[in-house]
Amino acid sequence: MKKLFLLDAYALIFRGYYAFIKNPRINSKGMNTSAIVGFMNSLLEVIRKEQPHLLAVCFDKGGSQQRLAIFDQYKANREETPEAIRFAIPYIHQILKAMQIPIIEKEGYEADDIIGTLAKQAEKQGYTVYMVTPDKDYGQLVSPNIFMYKPARGGKDTEIWGVEEVKENFGVDTPEQVIDLLGMMGDAVDNIPGLPGVGEKTAQKLLKEFGSMENLLANTDKLKGKLRENIQANKDKGILSKTLARIILDVPVSFDEKDFELSSPKMEEIIPLFDQLEFRTMLTTLQKAFTKEETQPNLFSIGQKATNSSMITNPTLFDMENIKRLKTIKEVPHEYQLLTTQTEVEALLPELLAQKEVCFDTETTSLNEMEAQIVGLALSYEMHKGYYILFPEDFSLAKQWFLLLKPFFENESILKIGQNLKYDFKILANYGIEVKGEFFDTMIAHYLLNPDMRHNMDLLSEAYLGYSPISIETLIGKKGKGQLTMRAVPAELQKEYAVEDTDVTLQLKHVFLPLLEKDQMLSLFRKVEAPLVEVLAQMEYEGIRVDTHFLAQLSKEIAADLIGLEKTIFSQAGESFNLSSPKQLGDILFEKLKLLSKPKKTKTGQYATSEEVLSELASKHEIVANVLEFRALQKLQSTYIEALPREVNPHTGRIHTTFMQAVTATGRLSSNQPNLQNIPIRTPRGSQIRKAFVPRNEDYTLLSADYSQIELRIIAALSEEDHMIEAFLEGQDIHRSTAAKVFGVPLEAVTKEQRSHAKTVNFGIIYGVSAIGLSQQTSLSRSQSKELIDTYYQTYPKLKTYIEKQIFFAREHGYVQTILGRRRYLPDVYSRNQVVRGAAERNAVNAPIQGSAADIIKIAMVRIAQRIQKEGLATRMLLQVHDELLFDVPKKELEVAKALIREEMENAYTLIVPLIVEIGTGNNWLEAH
Repeated sequence: MKKLFLLDAYALIFRGYYAFIKNPRINSKGMNTSAIVGFMNSLLEVIRKEQPHLLAVCFDKGGSQQRLAIFDQYKANREETPEAIRFAIPYIHQILKAMQIPIIEKEGYEADDIIGTLAKQAEKQGYTVYMVTPDKDYGQLVSPNIFMYKPARGGKDTEIWGVEEVKENFGVDTPEQVIDLLGMMGDAVDNIPGLPGVGEKTAQKLLKEFGSMENLLANTDKLKGKLRENIQANKDKGILSKTLARIILDVPVSFDEKDFELSSPKMEEIIPLFDQLEFRTMLTTLQKAFTKEETQPNLFSIGQKATNSSMITNPTLFDMENIKRLKTIKEVPHEYQLLTTQTEVEALLPELLAQKEVCFDTETTSLNEMEAQIVGLALSYEMHKGYYILFPEDFSLAKQWFLLLKPFFENESILKIGQNLKYDFKILANYGIEVKGEFFDTMIAHYLLNPDMRHNMDLLSEAYLGYSPISIETLIGKKGKGQLTMRAVPAELQKEYAVEDTDVTLQLKHVFLPLLEKDQMLSLFRKVEAPLVEVLAQMEYEGIRVDTHFLAQLSKEIAADLIGLEKTIFSQAGESFNLSSPKQLGDILFEKLKLLSKPKKTKTGQYATSEEVLSELASKHEIVANVLEFRALQKLQSTYIEALPREVNPHTGRIHTTFMQAVTATGRLSSNQPNLQNIPIRTPRGSQIRKAFVPRNEDYTLLSADYSQIELRIIAALSEEDHMIEAFLEGQDIHRSTAAKVFGVPLEAVTKEQRSHAKTVNFGIIYGVSAIGLSQQTSLSRSQSKELIDTYYQTYPKLKTYIEKQIFFAREHGYVQTILGRRRYLPDVYSRNQVVRGAAERNAVNAPIQGSAADIIKIAMVRIAQRIQKEGLATRMLLQVHDELLFDVPKKELEVAKALIREEMENAYTLIVPLIVEIGTGNNWLEAH
């Protein structure tokens, strides 16, 4: 899981300032820089220790309007902000902007509300969130995937609080009770009144007995003496205090990964700022924060040969001895030639054909490969030298020039090098050119070397070459601000920008090649990942036909269903209301129908009507089930049924998704624009969407080939677990076989429920399922779940041994690997925080399994594509969705294609258990699957 770090700016600034109160940091100009130094120490400590992928700093702005609206004395007792802190804020803003770290603030909201909102949004999207703050109030937000991160201070090491730490430190049963605790105690700093006479220990005792503020106030007759009198007389204060203590979770901010990515600092802005503040050692501290301490890599500026690149190991965001030495094109002698005539292009061809390796890069009119036209082509085969061909705007003339270079692109003895070559392959295909022979994609190479890092060329250049390339914004401006097209850029600027890219990429190849060899991943790169680039380019270029008429009809049916459901819901409610309004829905369910005696409320006082809340109520009243179905249908309508037709390319009449090869840490592919890997399948209505995906014409059929239980087969093979291997070799239903063993019944006597429980455990073991987790996924109690897991491990002892070995390997090496040697780095396996360490240990077990499944299907894709080409078949691979491949097959080739696909998929990799593929065909994807 990717990590998001959210810093509470003012909490860290105040803490930093007061840490130096006895020995303030005063520079020669008399400026008190204590607050800046203190804040920067915390920020750089997080970056140095945690090397986060995503990070933002959140500021208060204008106080909390909501809290002041209900209690005008909120924070009224606070002293005036010290002058040194007021002085520090603008400088901290400038430094953060120079470091390209996002600043998040919203008028009328406090930082804890912004952080809470973003944390919950990011958690829903599968991120682990660390709230960096010394503020205890954040304890209420902690969950299995949200942690409090308290930076080191005064000799105390960094503290990370998960659910257990919050329970222990606050003396509560759940993190949510922290709100009740704070409400009961009150807070003198924030001027939250609390309940008179109730301190921390009393509040903890009351919570143990009553569970919540509301339950306490409803049962004051059970109290005694003065405490009873105080609480009975101040019930309104109690409710008010809890409201004030509750962190707001609906601030109008939104989490989008790309907005929070940690980028390289702009040293040309950092250095003069630090000079002004007289931060003589802060620059060194900043360098260390962006450099992994365990490894001091050998870096190569653009003017040096990569003679010792094997010394670089598992590099991180910023690896350089002196950031001031980042070079630019202005400082490096180079010979980049501009070619503008057909004669010059013809003269270049013999020179290209004489090379062993050439790096190339296309410059185009658009990022959409299916519509883009060529503007220029950059080529480099020697450091600091290269050519830029500026193509004519006329398509046919440009194609004529391009075809002159066809002998070079199709020469199999020349290694072609590039960054994100999949894009270039599709551009070349528009001009009738196919790239043949071996090639080296630096983006994919780096993805194997460090899957958790970003892989854009500018970042790689700075990290490995100590060189800062020309940014695209320098040429065409920022997106959405009168952005130019590449054609509008002067030819000389195009040349400098484009050839510099190939120059840098050529050098990166020479850095990455020995690293792949050192990490024993060169075979994985050459035999699987590199050839897959070409396969994915062909799949994306091919696209898939979508029946928009069917979707239009389905849209009408869904609309009619929605109207019918709405009428039914209104009838059950006894009145009409706005179904999209959580407030109105909550009032109906909990005020009018009284479905719960004590319904949950949001921080704004409205009744909670989230899917999680409603799912628990679905069995209590039919209206709830209908509301859930209404929401599900609405989502299907907007996300897929109405959206997919807009994705159809007007020129090809097909949808061309993009497969992302360098995103997931496990090695699996992902899909976007549109995401075709998330097309629903489990609900009847959702599965109908797959009917819209159809063959190209009536002479073709769709063929779906799906690996059967591949992850369980891999874990059986890797663990060498005899009972599981035996079941697979005998062709048994693995879940029925497991149920028979763990429940101690004959195979034929296994019930449907027992098989279901066994299935949950089989898959859950891979992801470290606990007794609590199993009980939540099944009808079993916690004790029954624990007994089942214990019995499972007794039945499969080698599986337990394998899990222990994986965790030990991760601790010893800092990573785990797949059957092909793909690495997943797990730095958190060394964490002193049990929760964080536990998550890394679970990854140590499941990453090799998921990654090996990804390796196997990638091998199959490459081999199938090669066989189809070799045998001259018209069959085309269209989609990869998890363990499934989808093909467009001429009906006359069907039997040949079936045999070929089954053979290559089932023999992609030899395990001790057989790989089994299920194949189906049909007139649409649903039928085929």
